[in-house]
Amino acid sequence: MADTATSLSDAQIDELLNQAEVAKKAPTATTKAPLSEPVPSTLNNQQHQELSVRVPEVRKSKKEMAHKANAGPQWFNLPATDLTPELRRDLQLLRMRDVLDPKRHYKKDTTRAIPEFSQVGTIIPGPTDYFNSRMTKKERNRTLLEDVLETEDATKRFKSKYGEIQAVKTSGKKGHYKKLMQKRYGRNYKG
Repeated sequence: MADTATSLSDAQIDELLNQAEVAKKAPTATTKAPLSEPVPSTLNNQQHQELSVRVPEVRKSKKEMAHKANAGPQWFNLPATDLTPELRRDLQLLRMRDVLDPKRHYKKDTTRAIPEFSQVGTIIPGPTDYFNSRMTKKERNRTLLEDVLETEDATKRFKSKYGEIQAVKTSGKKGHYKKLMQKRYGRNYKG
């Protein structure tokens, strides 16, 4: 059998496939013609329902099975995290908050995973906080990123840190050589 399969050419294979298609479309003598009279059923209605075909459910993957809509009643039905690009950015900022302010020390974050259940909200000040610790509308920012950028504008910490790093990188090596060549050949040296 294997010899005949390997000895067939592409044209012969195409011809066999075409014959199979034609045979599939045309009714053959082996198929039964529809009956003109209905065959009396020996099963009554109840037995027919018991013998019905059960359609199997499509199996879910482990990932889909593990996904729940909320955290349950013990956690006050905290909803599953709806991860948007803005939320992803804010979570990344929270993870790297120790870089933003070197004077503050935070507990080390060992979990790098995105929380399965979380919720984002707005803190509403109480009636006793009205004059002391409430923020004015001008001070409020829409997102955490806007708040970080506003504090950066005030402190200029990142800009000064970048300048320090560049000064260390250019001291010695190429920076020293360029200064030496400019002294030797003048300001027009582009080396």
